[in-house]
Amino acid sequence: MRRGWTQAQLAERAGISRTAVTAIEGERLVPSVAAALALAQALDLTVEELFGSAGSGESAETWAWESPAPSAKCWRAEVGGRTVLYPAGSTPMFTPLPDSPMPGPSPLGEETLVVASCDPAAGLLASQFASVTGLRLLVLPRSSRQAVEMLRDGLVHMAGLHLSTGDAPDRNAQVVREILGTGFQMLRIARWQEGIAMASSARLKSVRATTRARLTWIGREPGSGARQCLDRLLENRPGPRRFARHHRGVTEAVQSGWADAGICVQLASAEAGLAFLPVQEECYDLCFPKSFVEDRRLKAFLSVIRSAAYRTMLSELPGYSCLETGNLVEVT
Repeated sequence: MRRGWTQAQLAERAGISRTAVTAIEGERLVPSVAAALALAQALDLTVEELFGSAGSGESAETWAWESPAPSAKCWRAEVGGRTVLYPAGSTPMFTPLPDSPMPGPSPLGEETLVVASCDPAAGLLASQFASVTGLRLLVLPRSSRQAVEMLRDGLVHMAGLHLSTGDAPDRNAQVVREILGTGFQMLRIARWQEGIAMASSARLKSVRATTRARLTWIGREPGSGARQCLDRLLENRPGPRRFARHHRGVTEAVQSGWADAGICVQLASAEAGLAFLPVQEECYDLCFPKSFVEDRRLKAFLSVIRSAAYRTMLSELPGYSCLETGNLVEVT
């Protein structure tokens, strides 16, 4: 305020996103060491003058979402300089057993990488990451927009999104800029096929025939790649009244007879033994802040993603292409 700067001007001088400045001012995000140093340097202050010294008595732990009980089991991870607690049992996760419920710092927190993503193959990646690096990968199932919002709020290290298609190749970056601003990078994990899953007994042989038939659809929430695809198929017709939280939820609804069809990635449909009609190829990327690039967890993650073993495993999954796996793009 003394300098007459806007948040955007401060963000530009510090080399971080305006959204990050807003979140730090509102105490919704604890800045990384790199971000704190950059802000202090931009304002010609020390980190202590800008943020205060340690030992202020404030809790360094925060729950990622409401906990069922203060002593509930949880996972712990260090994210942006604070310990984030993730309640166990409230949502499916690809992870080892929860940490001890005792309060206080956990050495596992600095060994844990947290990703919000709806990739049904994330469990394979978590296993590979643990076996190769000795570190832990915690995967929170979230839609594309939900994942980016968690990254904005400082609750995860990386956010997965698959909104880019052949018709809109820059859509992933557009959503990142819209929600986060600049100062982020995107790591290409795969291109995959998304389409219509339905019972193997269905006699519909084309996408056009499926959209014209009177089917009960299982949907996904707005902001998800599957919902984007379904809205495009149904055009101006009313959307589904029932919703699933992830790709496997879509296939479970079809398997159980709650719905005739739904949109999901080909892997989830194949695992469920359902018929699949491909609709579009999508780019699946993981977004993370540039300030995170020197973290050893990210460096270890990149080495696994770019390894021949992981790329081979990924290419053998139905609907996955790994030709661009490991490519990095800066969001500008």
